[in-house]
Amino acid sequence: MLSAQTSLSTALLTALLLTISFSSTMAQPDRLTDKTFTSRSEVIAQNGMVATSQPLAAQVGLQILKKGGSAVDAAIATNAALGLMEPTGSGIGGDLFAIVWDASEKKLYGINASGRSPRNLTYQKMQEELEERDREKIPPYGFLPITVPGAVDGWFELHERFGELPMDQILAPSIKYAREGFPVSPLIAFYWRIGLRIHGDRPGAFGETFSIDGEGPQKGDIFQNPDLANTYQLLAQKGRSAFYEGEIAEQIDKFMRKNGGYLRKEDFEKHHSTWVDPVSVNYRGYEVYELPPNGQGIAALQMLQMLEEYDLSSMEPRSVDALHRMIEVKKQVFEDRAKFYADPAFSDIPIQKLISKSYARKRLEEIDTSSAARRVRSGADVLEDGDTVYLTTADDEGNMVSLIQSNYRGMGSGIVVPGLGFGFQDRGELFSMDTAHANRYEAGKRPFHTIIPAFVMKNDRPFMTLGVMGGAMQPQGHVQILTNIIDFGMNLQEAGDAARWRHSGSTSPTARTDSISASASAFSRGSPA
Repeated sequence: MLSAQTSLSTALLTALLLTISFSSTMAQPDRLTDKTFTSRSEVIAQNGMVATSQPLAAQVGLQILKKGGSAVDAAIATNAALGLMEPTGSGIGGDLFAIVWDASEKKLYGINASGRSPRNLTYQKMQEELEERDREKIPPYGFLPITVPGAVDGWFELHERFGELPMDQILAPSIKYAREGFPVSPLIAFYWRIGLRIHGDRPGAFGETFSIDGEGPQKGDIFQNPDLANTYQLLAQKGRSAFYEGEIAEQIDKFMRKNGGYLRKEDFEKHHSTWVDPVSVNYRGYEVYELPPNGQGIAALQMLQMLEEYDLSSMEPRSVDALHRMIEVKKQVFEDRAKFYADPAFSDIPIQKLISKSYARKRLEEIDTSSAARRVRSGADVLEDGDTVYLTTADDEGNMVSLIQSNYRGMGSGIVVPGLGFGFQDRGELFSMDTAHANRYEAGKRPFHTIIPAFVMKNDRPFMTLGVMGGAMQPQGHVQILTNIIDFGMNLQEAGDAARWRHSGSTSPTARTDSISASASAFSRGSPA
């Protein structure tokens, strides 16, 4: 017979073993709500919201909303913070696109704040520069791919029409963080150090601006950028003119002349953003809006028009049937993207035909639902590698902003003018040097763009804003998020967390190409794409 003490010890041991066993097998229990693969619950709020890739930047946007700022004010503040805290994908040396819902007018507005190539860098001069480098295509780094940064003009255009707070209040949090420092987050630190290895020796102040004692920041390092603080301060005090007409443009002009660059003050003085009407298609009762070219947003609309002809809801989200149809549709649409998408000021783009239902049905005739197309026209894969930030905001009056901003490749061209605190984008890499191509290089022209914000309406009311990262992945990502919600019944968090497919090997808008046998797809889980 066991003593009381022995019985108690045995009971405790049994309980301990059961606890260990339970903990080891149930350390990550299935969620009681939502799909089991979701990383967290949806975030729900009544009076406003800011969502983006860097939590501290999102907090900056929330500060502006709490001070009475509009959704646009919060978007600008968030974007400014991202340019400081996530320079691996954004900054005022890059471009910007946005769609804004004005609740009072019940109307969507679109803005294309992308820059143009230098006016004194002609096609002939570009060709000579490439021949000297023994290249056929515009390089990804250095002076040649630099175009006029459009983001700052986009900020002030948006603020003039939709802003509530003065710009000095909107930029104040980022100025403070730039002067006093902020903790660098893990993934950004990883890419930041790669950027420093690539660009540390380029002309200008890249290494000085983006390093701590000559090294890239590690996770948790407190990083300061006093030069960017001074630049933001100038914008807060003197407005747009400081960047495009005043001392910032003059500093850039002087540096470019000294170091063999082509941007001039005249390029900045003549720069302007373009207000555009978003274009849309109706997908199963949801009106999906994208911006027209020079971006690739209508690729998502073309894909949706074709996919609507299939009963996706009868298929499993990642089943062979669903994936096959989506990927084959993507292949068809990306051939149109390669042929037609360019600066509409230089090319006649048949947008309405491309996004029409009749054209979608015609393209569907080329798809075999039982086998994959093996031979595709394929170009350079540079469009697969973009680095971008997306942000979205909403205020207590119902105004909403869908905004995307980018340097293009990671930290852009690697060129930083001393004293300014930001790097220039390398978006000009996306021009084609084929003189017969719609996206051919020309002076004063906007290149093909990969960054695309989206907006969805239902029954004439806002349903959701939408954006993803990742170059050519972006229209593919838009379609997958939307079909996850509309066809497969997922909520917002589930739609974002679900594994995504990504197909590469289609023709690119950068060059005319030969046919090769290429078809590639991959899944990414929990990635911003």
